Amino acid sequence: MNPVIEVKNLFVDLPLPAGMLHAVRNVSFHVSRGETVSLVGESGCGKSMTALAIMNLLPMNAIRTADVLSFEGRDFLQTSESEMADIRGNKMAMIFQEPMTSLDPCYTIGNQLEEALNQHRRVSKQEASDRAVFLLEKVGITAAASRLKQYPHQLSGGLRQRVMIAMGLMCGPSLIIADEPTTALDVTIQAQILSLLKSLQTEFEMGLILITHDLGVVARVADRLAVMYCGEVVETGTTEEVFGNPIHPYTRGLMACIPVPGKTKPGEKLGSISGIVPTPIGELTGCTFRNRCPNSTAECVYSENPLNEISPGRAYRCLLSPEACAAGWSQS
Repeated sequence: MNPVIEVKNLFVDLPLPAGMLHAVRNVSFHVSRGETVSLVGESGCGKSMTALAIMNLLPMNAIRTADVLSFEGRDFLQTSESEMADIRGNKMAMIFQEPMTSLDPCYTIGNQLEEALNQHRRVSKQEASDRAVFLLEKVGITAAASRLKQYPHQLSGGLRQRVMIAMGLMCGPSLIIADEPTTALDVTIQAQILSLLKSLQTEFEMGLILITHDLGVVARVADRLAVMYCGEVVETGTTEEVFGNPIHPYTRGLMACIPVPGKTKPGEKLGSISGIVPTPIGELTGCTFRNRCPNSTAECVYSENPLNEISPGRAYRCLLSPEACAAGWSQS
């Protein structure tokens, strides 16, 4: 199956007074219709910047390069801004992290939902309104018709997030990018939103890029994942492969931080990763995780750190073998 989106060796650099900030480095992945691929990692690792690079919503001074950046066969590296404006919100949509700041407080829910359809489709006002009501009902909002006249502040956080999802679906996109869609919600509403996203994705056969730092969210909805650290992808694989047998020390460290029902005792200290993320400003050499890694050697400082493919879609970025990575972490 041809991928909806294909990314190969994506780089995003930002010139700053202190030097060049390498926000995204050598990132590659693809998403097919009906598939969920999750970008996982701590804050500042380049997840959202990768999404913004795909949407071409980067800061004006950002430098974006890639070997391949294509959407449904269209080369985004050769696509003009006017053409991108026709694709965003139409063929490709983004659900932003905080719905209260993403929705305009000065306009009604109906105005904001219908705007995307009016912008990209030649439809009547009634058709746009009917589509908005249909999608609000589809995302589980009751009394949908009356909600069109309400303003964002009149809705709860969960309802606002559902409105954002409905807004993304207005034009029937091939790809949805969901950037931390459950961060501002309580646990019960999080579960509802994740279940909703998964069911809508299956029904509309969309590709979904899910950006999150929460491995519990990944386990529930993702088919494949790419673990990112300091702008790079350090491990890829299916959810079952990565959760069942994490290879990279960073991935193993993340897994160790998660309490396991039935195994982690109440009050027991959870795992942690010592040290801090290095600055992505200036020249970066060797392995960026070396100062936090129990397997680190002198070779990690200057040697090229390639992404080693074990099998199609399964890879990790380390100089050591998978067995050596696992042994080093278990002894730390």
